[in-house]
Amino acid sequence: MGGSVDPKNGHFIGNWGEFGCPTPQRIATYSLSPNRQRPMAGAGHAAIFNVFRRFRHQVLYVVPPSLPHTL
Repeated sequence: MGGSVDPKNGHFIGNWGEFGCPTPQRIATYSLSPNRQRPMAGAGHAAIFNVFRRFRHQVLYVVPPSLPHTL
């Protein structure tokens, strides 16, 4: 009943019906849980610098027309 040796190569080919294909064991699966992902990572830092960049590029379009005309 036990496994046999292949006479040509000398390798164990498994029991009858299991021709060298043992049942899989210790299959490692990895995943990242949804509460460990950080979808907002760096959002605050990016928002501060994005607001500063947009303000710097738009300030000359907004401030001069809002100044009072004194002539």
